[in-house]
Amino acid sequence: MNMISRSSIWLALAALAPIILVLQPATLDAQTQSARKAQRPPTQISEKEKMNAWTVGLAGGLLEGAPLRLAAEIARVVDDGPNLHVLPIVTRGATENLNSLLYLRGVDTAIINSDALEEYKIQVPEIQRRITYLLNLFPSELHIFVRPEIQSLQDLAGKKVNFNTQGTAAAYSGPLIFSRLGINSENTFIPHQVALEQMRKGEMAAVVFITSKPVDAFVRGRWDPGFKFLPVKYESKFEDYYLPAVLEAREYPGLIKQGERIPTIAVPTVLVAFNWPPGTNRYQRVARFVDALFSRIDKLQAPGFDPKWKSINLAATVPSLARFAAAQQWLDRQARAAQVSR
Repeated sequence: MNMISRSSIWLALAALAPIILVLQPATLDAQTQSARKAQRPPTQISEKEKMNAWTVGLAGGLLEGAPLRLAAEIARVVDDGPNLHVLPIVTRGATENLNSLLYLRGVDTAIINSDALEEYKIQVPEIQRRITYLLNLFPSELHIFVRPEIQSLQDLAGKKVNFNTQGTAAAYSGPLIFSRLGINSENTFIPHQVALEQMRKGEMAAVVFITSKPVDAFVRGRWDPGFKFLPVKYESKFEDYYLPAVLEAREYPGLIKQGERIPTIAVPTVLVAFNWPPGTNRYQRVARFVDALFSRIDKLQAPGFDPKWKSINLAATVPSLARFAAAQQWLDRQARAAQVSR
């Protein structure tokens, strides 16, 4: 029995030997790595943590789009070295930025079109509680530009209408607005400059721009008599995401008669953040970002930055969204300080 037992033991050890040989270097390597980590200067770790603690990811949009340009200007103005660093992020477009804010790592804030919330009503029913707004940046006016034979919105039914390329505000908001207007057009998504040439030839009935006025294509372009903007009346069906707006002769002197005003609607472009719980690091970094941005808004309104900043009203609200708590607190402090100084 002793001989059998000893043989069994040796056989078992022989079988385990390769496993022991494999495991031993891994164990030693892990110990070596732990020792190396312990030997690292603590200043390196703290500097890394400090940098990440006050870095804010800002989803901007397409390279050629206005939102990314605004994001880059924000980053320039609020930069405070290790105390605050904003990273503008190139994305698939402002209409996709809400998706980035919800699901992409490192994104704390985003520039979105207000009606992007519509897409999430079903898949994220509580979306309006998960997202808060920091600032109503500027409105993007709806321009429905049509050929001479088109006299009304209803005339566009079954006609070719271009909404620019995918990822743009027009490509998302345009069909959504047309659906609310009850217009079943033949939608195309090609570059607007191509579509405008097709309009001249009679191959395209209309183009839909959703951007801040004035639009260079209409200001600098030469159009035959009869080409025009169609009016869009602001009604209750637009109250959830949109604002009333007008197109005026001073903005488009070659297309709108002096003294005439074309009613339309506008899509608010909004700077939003995830609704982080107060006290968390993510909340604190966005709060610091808000304080820096709001306190230095006058720098953005100076020459050298996008002229749209001059129309910014920090207190302007956004339909269907609550304001980020730290942003509201900043406004409340300013209001109290103004009352004391009177």
